[in-house]
Amino acid sequence: MPPDPSRRSERSRQAILTAAVDLLREVGYRKLTIEAIAARAGVGKQTIYRWWPSKGAVVLDGFLAAVNEDPDDLSLPDTGDVAADLRGVVRAIVAELADPDLSGVSRALMIEMQEDVELADTARDRILAPQMRAIADRLRAAQDAGQLRADLDLAVAVELLVGPLYHRWLLRTAPLTEAYADTVTDLALRALGPQPART
Repeated sequence: MPPDPSRRSERSRQAILTAAVDLLREVGYRKLTIEAIAARAGVGKQTIYRWWPSKGAVVLDGFLAAVNEDPDDLSLPDTGDVAADLRGVVRAIVAELADPDLSGVSRALMIEMQEDVELADTARDRILAPQMRAIADRLRAAQDAGQLRADLDLAVAVELLVGPLYHRWLLRTAPLTEAYADTVTDLALRALGPQPART
């Protein structure tokens, strides 16, 4: 029976993604090259360029593989307790940003996105937009249940939850901790919660 080309291609693809993330951790983004990725993965450079247009695009796919997320299948738990559900989500984002390995890949992507508009659009569509949508969906459900204000701008509400996390991560102003995640969640929920009836 002849070898299955699709299986061989998938093995090569996984080897490339693993090599890209491993090398990124070892040498940093500036010293990472397509040639080094190809050599580590045991493939030709042209194989990489056939599947990805740039080093940044390889790193983006490597990041998604490392976090093992399917961006098209993101949803938040809905236990009926919006505070507990959001606390868990915000803690998960903090844990991901604080992880030294994942954070290195994320920072490399952030740098490359400043120069590569196409990569920035792709990263936004494949990573950020699905996450923001999932959080907005959970907020909408809480809104429908009367747990949050009916007049919320959901896009701004999501930014209120995740914006402080990225601000602290980008500027390295202080450590990202679970306690910080809970503080952000609690403060956001105070702003988003139902307004007391006027007497």
